[in-house]
Amino acid sequence: MQTAISRSAKRRAFDDRPDVMSCYTATVRADKAAFPVLLANGNPLTSGDEADGRHYATWVDPFPKPSYLFAAVAAKLDALRDTYRTTSGREVQLAIYVEPGKLDQCPHAMDALKRSMRWDEKTFGLECDLDHYMIVAVGDYNMGAMENKGLNIFNTKFVLARQDTATDNDFLAIDRVVAHEYFHNWTGNRVTCRDWFQLSLKEGLTVFRDQQFGSDEHNRYTSRIQDVRQLRAIQFPEDAGPMAHPVRPTSYLEINNFYTPTVYDKGAEVVRMIHTLIGVDAFRRGMDTYFSRHDGQAVTCDDFVAAMADASGFNFAPFMRWYSQAGTPHVRVVGVHDATKQTYTLTMTQSCAPSAGQPNKSSYLIPITVALFDPDGQAVLQNGKAVQVLLLTQPVQDFVFANVAKAPVPSLLRDFSAPVILDYEYSDSDLLHLLAHDSDAFNRWEAGQRLFGRLILAAANRLTAGDPLSSLVWPPQLVLAIRRLLLDTQIDAGYKAELLMLPSESTLAEQMAIVDAENLYLARCAFGQFLATSLTREFAQLYHALAPTQAYRPDTAGVGQRRLRNLCLSILNELDEAEYHTLAQQQFNQADNMTDQFAALVVLANAPGDAGRVALAAFYERWQAEALVVDKWLAVQSGSRLPNTLAEVERLAQGEIFDIRNPNKVYALIRNFGANHRHFHAADGSGYRFMAKHIAILDPINPQVASRLARSFDRWKRFDAEHQAHARAALESVLQVPGLSSGVFEIVDKSLA
Repeated sequence: MQTAISRSAKRRAFDDRPDVMSCYTATVRADKAAFPVLLANGNPLTSGDEADGRHYATWVDPFPKPSYLFAAVAAKLDALRDTYRTTSGREVQLAIYVEPGKLDQCPHAMDALKRSMRWDEKTFGLECDLDHYMIVAVGDYNMGAMENKGLNIFNTKFVLARQDTATDNDFLAIDRVVAHEYFHNWTGNRVTCRDWFQLSLKEGLTVFRDQQFGSDEHNRYTSRIQDVRQLRAIQFPEDAGPMAHPVRPTSYLEINNFYTPTVYDKGAEVVRMIHTLIGVDAFRRGMDTYFSRHDGQAVTCDDFVAAMADASGFNFAPFMRWYSQAGTPHVRVVGVHDATKQTYTLTMTQSCAPSAGQPNKSSYLIPITVALFDPDGQAVLQNGKAVQVLLLTQPVQDFVFANVAKAPVPSLLRDFSAPVILDYEYSDSDLLHLLAHDSDAFNRWEAGQRLFGRLILAAANRLTAGDPLSSLVWPPQLVLAIRRLLLDTQIDAGYKAELLMLPSESTLAEQMAIVDAENLYLARCAFGQFLATSLTREFAQLYHALAPTQAYRPDTAGVGQRRLRNLCLSILNELDEAEYHTLAQQQFNQADNMTDQFAALVVLANAPGDAGRVALAAFYERWQAEALVVDKWLAVQSGSRLPNTLAEVERLAQGEIFDIRNPNKVYALIRNFGANHRHFHAADGSGYRFMAKHIAILDPINPQVASRLARSFDRWKRFDAEHQAHARAALESVLQVPGLSSGVFEIVDKSLA
């Protein structure tokens, strides 16, 4: 492909920096038969044929942008086309370009794009500024997607979907990623970042916007829970590990290593706190101020916060530490009830552990949303309000509530109002009380997670101390509480599934002083078996009651019902009984959608015996022509809990199905194995050696993806001495690789430091 830049752009030679912005006119030339589609940013100006079977297309982008947002495409692609009429009456031409033969998997992405455009107009008054908006999806793209101005480049994973090839999670992910890249048109493109240290200016803000879109479009309760689950599973460990850095980093060796959960997900939580502190209306005024001041400019996080301050009158000076300090703050809370004075006092103490270059942290401004519930489950009002937003600004601070007749149970950090670790000594009965009565959907879920986690961790510690599995005893009152949840017809199905889901091993491991991966796995399985044994009839009845009666739709109701039904199937199969394996086999054979078929495959593939092997073979035979479905097939096997998992992953990595040059295949097989907590952290170090070997193989081919594999080692120092010795040896072997990329070197070197 040849690309010619207009003379005016040529005369303005510049450094590849985000604060250097220009308008582009681009002409793309190529062989017409081999590359019939020629695209670039902006609107089409002219096109035509040339000699020797070649052709050209010229595109004009009238808006100034940095060079990182430039894109050009020459390929053989099919296009799904549509139009969108903006609020002001302009008609925008939409197109999604994909590899030939995939157009039938594009309608959902097109619908997601149009819904995103409508939402941004309604919520923030932001219209699409170009006459053409295009998405190009390819299967070998390192990233999920990229917001190149008017010509987004996507991985096919976040575009292609059909009910028989994509799960509900895939449909939801497409919604969010399409929205994210579209929202970047204003928060990232029209207003971009002055330098790469300001990366969260566009990414944190845009993640917050796509989260709000997801909440409005789907189930608000489950959306928030899923976002926080991801933050805790990925970003909290990053904050506590060798790659800890502020939301606004101060240095980097390889900028690609800072497209991180801290910049994206924690950055979004920082924006969410601003939203909480000043309210919906003032936040909208702040966004309007931000665009009116900085449209067409490259600016900083300070400029964004200044717009919010000016629109609201709020003093954000102490809040800015969220941008400059690394680590997750800990907030310890103690509650004291004075029956004589009828007061209740919450004493909050905040701290943040030292991190590289930051041995001492200053106090944060932390918004903590609180409600109190009396012994009957009724909210205790303060000045007529049930919910208060407390501003913790000091190392130690008291908050006094008046007219509290009886000792209450506090509901703290409602809706996860700040990205902190909150410590409060809830009793088991307190947590059961909140699980039954809390009016905040997030904290009701949180109460269950705390209780489940406490029981599993206590069991794991007992196993580590030498107690046998048979000695584990679980509280009977928990069975009564979960039975009530299962039978409560007023609870939305999707939310009920979240309430019943156990915390992951990786999340629980963060709460262990020394991680014991094997005993944590055994304790979690034992807890699941206890629930299945105690509530077999209830889970089975609910599974059958949720059998589909209507055609598949990836809407809130359908997604919730399938999620709950498949959770029931998974829990029942903890019993390892033929009756429930048969249920899974029937669902696998009869499912008319990938969500149900894949859920059944996961159950079968994790069960001992031949049923899993038969199902895996049948699944591959049916879907071998669909690359994204084959990725799911690889991921099931790399995430398996069966004893021979690593051997199977090694076999697959050496076979013809796996292609180490394809990022999706690497993520599905190799990186997903790194997330397999039990087998990656095997006591003999085999999981570590496997990962180190493939980092070394991949680094000269694709250093960006190799760097992501290296992040699997972030938490190796949380394990015992034997595990640490194996991990250190594996990491040191990577450092010995000749010509190691700067990206992998930075991560491994920091991990070993």
